[in-house]
Amino acid sequence: MYPNLYYAFEDLFGLDWPLLRYVNSFGFFVAIAFILGAVVLAAELRRKSRLGQLQPTEMEVMVGQPATPGELLLNFLLGFLLGYKILALFLFKPEDPQAFIFSTMGSWPAGIALGVLFAGLKWWDRSKKRLAKPEKRTVRIWPQDRVGEMTIIALVFGLLGAKLFDIFENWSGFVKDPGAYLFSPSGLTFYGGLICAALALWWYAKRHRINFWHLNDALAPAMMLAYGIGRIGCHVSGDGDWGIPNTRPKPGFLPDWLWSYTYPHNVNEEGIPIPGCVGKYCNELPVGVYPTSVYETLICLALFGLLWSLRKKLTVPGTMFALYLVLNGVERFFIEKIRVNVRMNLFGLRPTQAEVISFLLVLVGVILWILLIRRARKQKPAKA
Repeated sequence: MYPNLYYAFEDLFGLDWPLLRYVNSFGFFVAIAFILGAVVLAAELRRKSRLGQLQPTEMEVMVGQPATPGELLLNFLLGFLLGYKILALFLFKPEDPQAFIFSTMGSWPAGIALGVLFAGLKWWDRSKKRLAKPEKRTVRIWPQDRVGEMTIIALVFGLLGAKLFDIFENWSGFVKDPGAYLFSPSGLTFYGGLICAALALWWYAKRHRINFWHLNDALAPAMMLAYGIGRIGCHVSGDGDWGIPNTRPKPGFLPDWLWSYTYPHNVNEEGIPIPGCVGKYCNELPVGVYPTSVYETLICLALFGLLWSLRKKLTVPGTMFALYLVLNGVERFFIEKIRVNVRMNLFGLRPTQAEVISFLLVLVGVILWILLIRRARKQKPAKA
């Protein structure tokens, strides 16, 4: 396993680049997932705009104004945060970059210096474009032009939701040490992120008058792709998102890591010590487990291909999103059968939180599909 990119580059290419210690493997693949998801979303929104399914919104902007105090403060705070944490990583070179990032430690001088620099650049940029008399101009903004904003909103609310739902799922551990749990980089629940990000994007679409169902249809393949790519990070880093023990005989045509894996050098440092290994990340699981994150990557990439091939054939708005809910729910429901997870006590049953939510997603998806198809059939005679 590769807890950060330093171990990956050292093992695969023989390169000793200490700075890569600060790039977490899981975070790297999550970033790649969001970038590729944004690219797919923009392409689909652009296609829908050409078909006339989405319309631009007009807004008035002031041109030629100097930078406002609010803009300068916002840029200073952004620069301060980057300097206080990111620059401090290179100055202090902590042994555990993850723990450092989620701690209160940092460099005040670096934060203030970078904050002043960011604010100064903003002031200088606005000064170059300043007019003797600022004027109002009307600009058209298409939905695909807002993909950057939507990606940031999905990222922020997705992470908050993932952490929040994980707290609910592991309430006893949170009660024992809430501070350590809140600021830990581990412990993220996908469905919590999905639900909170969806609510935030619904509010954003309503505010900017973006057709909700067409936006959801465009998001469906993008989310499936992003989820599949993100699961690569789970496997590569060994973040605990693995399956139950698997001691069954391995089929001859499968490699060990695809059937039963012990996740050596996992980022969670779970398991037993590896003989001869010294330092951090020197543990592996005592028994091989199902590498469920690999299975989810393969399944979700295949489901992305399916959704992408159907995007032009499903013409009723919302049906692509309904299909996504069904496919995502079915995939996650069955993977939970071989995945390690906390189980709930619900009406005498012992499901996981993900099983309950995935079942509800399938149910909502089926009902939504039926309602949308019926509504479309009723509208056709009326139009005729």
